[in-house]
Amino acid sequence: MILGGGSGTRLWPASRKALPKHLLPLMPDGGTLLGAAVARGQRVAQHVLIVTAESQREMTAAVAPQATIVAEPVGRNTAAALGLAAATIEVTDPEGVMVVLPADHFVADEAGLAAVLERGLGAVERDDVIGTVGITPTHPETGYGYLETEPEAARHGVVPVKRFVEKPDRATAELYLASGRFLWNAGMFCVSVRRLLGELAEHLPATAAAVRAIAAGTASAAEVYPTLRSISIDHAVMEHAERVVTVPASVGWDDLGSWAAVPALRGTDEHGNTVAGTVVAVDSSGNVLMTDDDTVLATVGVNDLIVVKSGNAILVIRKDQAQEVRRVVEALSARGLARYL
Repeated sequence: MILGGGSGTRLWPASRKALPKHLLPLMPDGGTLLGAAVARGQRVAQHVLIVTAESQREMTAAVAPQATIVAEPVGRNTAAALGLAAATIEVTDPEGVMVVLPADHFVADEAGLAAVLERGLGAVERDDVIGTVGITPTHPETGYGYLETEPEAARHGVVPVKRFVEKPDRATAELYLASGRFLWNAGMFCVSVRRLLGELAEHLPATAAAVRAIAAGTASAAEVYPTLRSISIDHAVMEHAERVVTVPASVGWDDLGSWAAVPALRGTDEHGNTVAGTVVAVDSSGNVLMTDDDTVLATVGVNDLIVVKSGNAILVIRKDQAQEVRRVVEALSARGLARYL
């Protein structure tokens, strides 16, 4: 099951509501992150189901014509999306097991991740746990949630999860890294349909009943979905569930949460610049420079900037401020400038 309905505002202006980041040609070969996620799923699963926004249905189908596509009339965060996927699968395969993958992540070592997911699936089928993927941290990151683990209780390469932790401040992240007990929460899960729907029925009963009715055809998604609570699967289920485990992974993972992460995906030139489109960079280094096909982008004597021209918008921001792009999106929305979103 692939979560594919987000808008990816931190990669504005290339990523918009009408064309989110997982549908952009960001891969070095011109492919999309969604296409990479579909191939990732096909390594470990018999079928691929994508939950996306109704407005993205046609574009999603074009990228993944072989997948089953379930479209949400409105976004209600990941608890509803996972529930709808599980309920849809339950109709034909009540004993099915899902691997949940975000549509917008980059993984350098796909074979390594497949092995991690297989280990997680084995734990689900053996012990009826909820399996997660925990990325071994390489630095004290403040932009990710963490999993606190119990490494002394590891078995078969699978580690019990003690708790889910929100994004920490810098000092806390440094403590997490030094302890050796914390992993980044990659937002990937392995779970049986029965277990997921059971957890939802316990912790979010209205959503569980609604998605089952939608999947059974006894309720209209357009009518019911807007009434559902908007909450993440972490807050709704994972923070309360028992028997949650993780498989530690070092697979070159990145959630591409900002323009500063794009060099890991596309690489850099001899001056440390990551470029796309027609770019002339004079005495410039360490930049991310991207432009449309019909516009030349030129820089002189600038370093460590992000400059992106896409459609009717241009972004200029220091690379170390890349996470602050969301403030531009918020400001545009507050000023009623939705045509730029």
